[in-house]
Amino acid sequence: MKLDLIRKLNSKSKPNISKISKELNITRKTFENNFKKLLKGEIVENFTININPNIEPNLKYVIMEIKTNPKEPELVEELLKISQLKMLDGIFGEFSLIALFIFKNSEEFNRVLNNLDLIMSKSYFKKYQIIETIKVYKTNGLELSKIDLNPQHKLDDIDYNILNILLEKQGSKLISAYEIKHLLEEDISQSTVYNRVKNLEESGIILNYSINFYPNKIDFKGKFIVRIKPKNPSKYDNLALKLIKNPHITDLFRIGEQYGLFAIIRVKEIEDYGNFIRKLYETEEIEDTYTNFVLDELKPYTNFIIF
Repeated sequence: MKLDLIRKLNSKSKPNISKISKELNITRKTFENNFKKLLKGEIVENFTININPNIEPNLKYVIMEIKTNPKEPELVEELLKISQLKMLDGIFGEFSLIALFIFKNSEEFNRVLNNLDLIMSKSYFKKYQIIETIKVYKTNGLELSKIDLNPQHKLDDIDYNILNILLEKQGSKLISAYEIKHLLEEDISQSTVYNRVKNLEESGIILNYSINFYPNKIDFKGKFIVRIKPKNPSKYDNLALKLIKNPHITDLFRIGEQYGLFAIIRVKEIEDYGNFIRKLYETEEIEDTYTNFVLDELKPYTNFIIF
């Protein structure tokens, strides 16, 4: 039941609890009781959304690899204070931390970059590297090639503020247009908020509504970061569009590195990753891969579509 419930809370428009209850063949009260159990068991956390990275101007996804040691927890504490940080994992390999930041635009990235450099200047190793993504093919299980984005819809500050509220300010209950209105600094009506949200949905800017959850509590025991190098560099796009069909790949980026595809992999059993890699090489399109095993999710990025 818990997996089915979490799956149903992923939807293109705001989830309708009565409709979900009917689809699951349970009463609304049973749904609410089961949801409370998920909250109490710390299986789910809060409602959120996924935003199309191809809005104008494009969202900027930035990956950061950091070498640190257990004697400087203050470095992690400082990174966690950065609002644009969406994922921070402890990994096994040359670097011990890997982070994912999402910035509204290049200007915001440049402003935060100075802060990142300052944080790292105080670290023991002072060893880190920043990798900018060139293209996002898949995010949290959503294939972007399937999403129609309306190029006519230009975001203004009010739209950005609404998106931020839906992304960051929702709790264990779905937020209403009335509540969004009172969180906005701008003086606009509830009906205007409602219409703006509908436009953001219909324009393909809000990819979906979802809920953050704890993967290890629903039997996803393994998370891996894999970088992929194709035999033919001219086939990056073709290869990526094939890879996004794989349900184990929740996120796929093109990066400006020798291993030009960067993927986040979720598996229910550690052994499943070995099967994933074997099947990857069976395509005969892959020259090499480089893998990091995630030891600890310090800031989870976990509202992906459950397969």
